[in-house]
Amino acid sequence: MPLADAATLDNTLGLPCRAERFIAATTRDDIRAALAMARRDEVPLNIVGGASNLVLAPTLPGVTLQVACDDWWWEAGDDQTILVYAQAGLSWHDLVTACVERGWWGIENLALIPGHVGAAPIQNIGAYGVELADVLEAVHVMYCDDGRDAVFSRDECEFAYRDSLFKRALAGRVVVTQVVLRLSRRPAPRMGYGDLAERVALHPEVRAIFDAVCAVRREKLPDPAVLGNAGSFFTNPVLEATHAGRLLQEYPAMPHFPQPNGRVKLAAGWLIERCGFKGTRWGAFGVHERQALVLVHFGGGDRQALLALADHIRDTVQQTFGVMLEREPRLMG
Repeated sequence: MPLADAATLDNTLGLPCRAERFIAATTRDDIRAALAMARRDEVPLNIVGGASNLVLAPTLPGVTLQVACDDWWWEAGDDQTILVYAQAGLSWHDLVTACVERGWWGIENLALIPGHVGAAPIQNIGAYGVELADVLEAVHVMYCDDGRDAVFSRDECEFAYRDSLFKRALAGRVVVTQVVLRLSRRPAPRMGYGDLAERVALHPEVRAIFDAVCAVRREKLPDPAVLGNAGSFFTNPVLEATHAGRLLQEYPAMPHFPQPNGRVKLAAGWLIERCGFKGTRWGAFGVHERQALVLVHFGGGDRQALLALADHIRDTVQQTFGVMLEREPRLMG
């Protein structure tokens, strides 16, 4: 049985948070024991990874479990593919870096996304035209109610834009313990998003795309170690084509991305910027000066003030464009 002590919980937003009982599980037995502890004592169970996509309350009651298993390994899938097995506690960016160093293609566009591997399938993380669902083979989980193991194939994960089965029907019911990715030995550059194509050669190596993505993210996004943030605070809205068409008639320069199902994705950052929020500050919080999609914490603030700012931005965008933004980070506690 792992020890469970009170602990201050670090998080990329820099919000003050104390967990009543905190367990960093370094083995599967530790995870199973933590789940059993929460059941036995009939207390809440909070599951955290790198705490990069969370808005935390000042106190987390019950048991807070952080999966800290961080090993990874690989095997040949066939002549052209590699199967990568990564435990949930591994840094996502460290995994991307290791794969790029070996010349494997598939997740180079997802460089510098903060957080741990275990959070990646929950959110179906994505960036620069690539989503985790594009390369995911399977997700291994442990059920909270009895500690049993299960494996979900990509189709069973019900992935959608920033969404998955683990965010809906299985939210709070399972702990992600491992993911399996299928990567390629064959070059497969994806450079159609943003200005990546302008930064790399016509036939780039995987390292060149990785470096370009890192450069773009560092130019546009604040480092959480320097300025507290949870990355994108809102998801990009996806509208029916008729609604998007009406907006485009009024705002022809509005960035928009037609989807395979006929709907249209808009850029939430553009909508927020058009409402005049970019670079503004309200007390301890504000909207980043280079990316309006990111809310930042200058220090000394609390969750209530952050959510009040987020609600004000959401309501203003809705009143201006008739588009309702959805919060991306999860509330906990």
